[in-house]
Amino acid sequence: MSGRRSKRSDPRGHWFLVALAAVLTGGALFLNGYVHNVVGETHPAAADTGDSAVLDRVHAGGPVVNMSGTQPQTVRVARRTVALTFDDGPDPRWTPQLLDVLHKHGATATFFVVGAHVAENPDLVRRMVAQGNELGNHTYTHADVTTTPDWRTRLELSLTQKALAGTAGINTRLVRMPYSASPDAVGDKQFAAMRLLGAEGYLVALTDLDSRDWSRPGVDQIVKASLPPRDRGAVIMFHDAGGDRSQTVAAVDRLLTTLDKRGYTATTLTRAVGLPPAHTPASTGDRWLGKALVLIQRASSAFTGSLGWILAAAGLLTLLRLTLFVALAWVHAHRARRQRRDRDAGRRRRGIARWPAPPPVTVIVPAYNEEAGIEATVRSLVATDYPGPVEVIVVDDGSTDRTAEIAASLALPGVRVIRQPNGGKPSALNTGIAQAVHDILIMVDGDTVFEPSTIGNLIQPLADPSVGAVSGNTKVGNRRGMIGRWQHIEYVIGFNLDRRAFDLLGCMATVPGAIGAFRRSALTSVGGVSLDTLAEDTDLTMAICRAGWRVVYEEHARAWTEAPTTLGQLWRQRYRWCYGTLQAMWKHRGAVLERGSFGRRCLGYLTLFQVVLPLLAPVVDIMAVYSVAVADPLPVVAVWAGFVTAQALSGWYALRLDHEPASALWVLPLQQFVYRQLMYLVVIQSVATAVLGVRLRWHTIRREGTFNPEPALTEVTTGR
Repeated sequence: MSGRRSKRSDPRGHWFLVALAAVLTGGALFLNGYVHNVVGETHPAAADTGDSAVLDRVHAGGPVVNMSGTQPQTVRVARRTVALTFDDGPDPRWTPQLLDVLHKHGATATFFVVGAHVAENPDLVRRMVAQGNELGNHTYTHADVTTTPDWRTRLELSLTQKALAGTAGINTRLVRMPYSASPDAVGDKQFAAMRLLGAEGYLVALTDLDSRDWSRPGVDQIVKASLPPRDRGAVIMFHDAGGDRSQTVAAVDRLLTTLDKRGYTATTLTRAVGLPPAHTPASTGDRWLGKALVLIQRASSAFTGSLGWILAAAGLLTLLRLTLFVALAWVHAHRARRQRRDRDAGRRRRGIARWPAPPPVTVIVPAYNEEAGIEATVRSLVATDYPGPVEVIVVDDGSTDRTAEIAASLALPGVRVIRQPNGGKPSALNTGIAQAVHDILIMVDGDTVFEPSTIGNLIQPLADPSVGAVSGNTKVGNRRGMIGRWQHIEYVIGFNLDRRAFDLLGCMATVPGAIGAFRRSALTSVGGVSLDTLAEDTDLTMAICRAGWRVVYEEHARAWTEAPTTLGQLWRQRYRWCYGTLQAMWKHRGAVLERGSFGRRCLGYLTLFQVVLPLLAPVVDIMAVYSVAVADPLPVVAVWAGFVTAQALSGWYALRLDHEPASALWVLPLQQFVYRQLMYLVVIQSVATAVLGVRLRWHTIRREGTFNPEPALTEVTTGR
């Protein structure tokens, strides 16, 4: 790593791609909602009435109406002729069965198709046309054209025509309004809509006989309602979609048998009324536009459907992770309490190692511009109640402030201050390791304060010769503001609860830079602290695990650190952490193929829960906002409340394990609206930086010196 003050810029162009992805996702959701009549949803209007001479002409006329002139013109079906019409399809289950019935009887029919269904079933549409059937326009989303504005009506009709052009190469001159019926039911609103349809060049199809098959009254009732009186001709309305149409299939089969015995002909609507065919060849342009429309709709449907399954899986994985980690944390806490009791009582049991005498310890404090907190850090280290020798080495890494002067001016026993040119935190740590006198090494950030018992608790697990490193319990000291409270909850739930589980699973990813103890031989076996990544603590931990050492967690070794106090500082810190973690994961990717479970468990977990799922998080938010805006918000709110409740329960247990007051959880719901978004945007930025191959500069955090350790320690010990 180059110096902390590198001038290289972070990438920015990828945010355009992120915005574009968000727009495309929103567009896909909108289109899918529109074609399924969720966005801009329409419902049948109230009863439509009217009374005028023109309406009387429609009421007294036939079921096919030409509204292109000044006066409506109607035609009727010839005697002993029926035009079977089917609305709302095509449906991949019921329409093929009806086509089989028609083919069996040598009949044809007219299908008033919904454009969205046409786009979803192109092969079925081509089959309908190939068997000699006629297609009519039934709008794109089954919209009630008596309530939609004129532009929406024209759009519905045009999209359906494009879908027909793209799938079957045709346009149609026939239209049937959704929720329409016989001529005598036409009111003022339907008449106005018919005027618009006529102006667009359509013949409006109504019906003589409504089978009412949509209510599923039984096959006998459907056949009875569909039989024309005496030898009269009729337009008969059925439905081939919108629910269970098994009764319709059976009724049409029986009806055609009966009509054949009576000498009826079942044909298309235009043939039945003696008009030219409804189909006209679509232009080349319309065909290409139609193909594009079909492709876009099907892609949108596939994307939305797969996204739903992916997000459901992500939610399930998240809940399983919470459940598993809480269970593992309980096991870890129970085991740790038992071992501590046995150790305090002097019992000798397998798995409990003891130091024969307190070993000498060297504490290394890498410091860069830490003048605000370095005095508190050093004094807390010297004030330890650890009975063995303690050496404190402050490595000033080219600070531009008074960090070194302050540390040296304290003149505390056992404290050495070493100055070096700025080379980065790993370089400062390696300097401290080289200068350390003792073989048990503790690494502490320059903004961190130890409790008197921390050193003794932290090095205790190193009595086991198989343990190479120990992670301590990092706690947020400045937790009074909202940002501090959010980080406090994150540290307890996301860091310390997880580390208990990682300890049991043998896949500790990070011994935090704020507090960690190491055996010198473990550090030597991996060549010291690497300069390859910005997450030197994660890189070092992974290397030690791969070298065969155990890395464990000691909950009683508490260190109080100053967390960022602004969103900008928090962004810079987490950006460096996340980018450095990605570097470490890539560097140690070979661990997946090595013997042992560390690589597969650790890298698999980090990839899934710290990379993949955060990258999906923006889509979750987009879908949530979309669902609240266009549908019933209750399911979204219920799911959100369920996840927050699960997090709160795990947080309550984590706080209980750390002897922290549960009152901190009141900020957890608010965390979902700012903090969570910041964290997944950090992941997006980090992944983009890594993919683009940009070398991220070291981001320093401006220390405010706002952390006073005494109130924080008092709060924990008194349970406030």
